Amino acid sequence: MRHHVSKRTLGRSRKQRVGLMRALARSLVLQEGITTTIAKAKELRPYVERLVTISKENTLASRRIVMRRLSSKDAVRKLHGVIADRYAKRAGGYTRIVRMGRVGKRVGEMARIEFVK
Repeated sequence: MRHHVSKRTLGRSRKQRVGLMRALARSLVLQEGITTTIAKAKELRPYVERLVTISKENTLASRRIVMRRLSSKDAVRKLHGVIADRYAKRAGGYTRIVRMGRVGKRVGEMARIEFVK
């Protein structure tokens, strides 16, 4: 039974999941929109929204927290410079997930996750 188990495993071990979320979050921040499966998009949304909330407080500590989660200086710069300024007055809900439907026989339903303008 899955009592009190909140995260999706996505068929991966913990290290693989952490690496996947890092890569997806980095791509989302740099490109401001990516296409992935619905399950991955639903897991990515709270991960990225926390990073945006942390980066709105433009301090050295917040930069270090975001750097530890993203592992990319370019992504940290863009998150603190462009994206955090864009959502300075917004209290949450920085991303949207748009379902795109089924792509192939073996691939699940796809979705586009992007930042709200």
